[in-house]
Amino acid sequence: MSESIKIDIWSDIACPWCYIGKRKFEAGAAAFAANAGDDAPEVTVEYHSYELSPDTPVDFEGSAVDFLSGHKGVPTGQATQMIDRVTGIANAAGLDYDYDALQHTNTVKAHQLLHYAKAHGKQIEAKERLLKAYFVEGRHVGRVEDLADLAAEIGLDRADVIRALNEDEYLDAVRADQALGQEYGIQGVPFFVIDGKYGVSGAQEAASFTQVLDQVWAERKAVTA
Repeated sequence: MSESIKIDIWSDIACPWCYIGKRKFEAGAAAFAANAGDDAPEVTVEYHSYELSPDTPVDFEGSAVDFLSGHKGVPTGQATQMIDRVTGIANAAGLDYDYDALQHTNTVKAHQLLHYAKAHGKQIEAKERLLKAYFVEGRHVGRVEDLADLAAEIGLDRADVIRALNEDEYLDAVRADQALGQEYGIQGVPFFVIDGKYGVSGAQEAASFTQVLDQVWAERKAVTA
């Protein structure tokens, strides 16, 4: 097998398009692997921190419509349409969003947990668990105790997670991700950096991800031919 293709993904937990984009990327990567066969390189993923609304309180009082209209200035009718649209697109991607149960919150602690999980070899599992908890299950992903519960579900040490989050052990790593994203000019998420040289913005269709992976692999084969 060839050297792996690295995918760096900037995203936020409280980003509906990030979960949709995750599913579409996964489908695109699976199609790439199937098409390429036994010689296909491994595709490895690392998630990076991006806060869409860093001023969101940990305990936001109100619904998703309240958040968009009161906190973001989106007219109520438009906010409802936006939620209905993204829920339908998520459903088509196999995700059952529940905006009635969703609890808006600040995500900086969740991002710290993702860095903690990365240090313990479980970042991919943590990312999926947090997104599902937030968008599908209506779990709170902003409080330390709630995050520790979710961390324990994927096999992380609950007590040590609480210690790390209370001490902001990985806050510098979150800020470093954000600074690098600014250097790259990332202004929205999800944002995918493929093999360190190609950028893909947004929740593109699976075929788009397959195409760029095919291109990277073809370029590598051309160099070694």
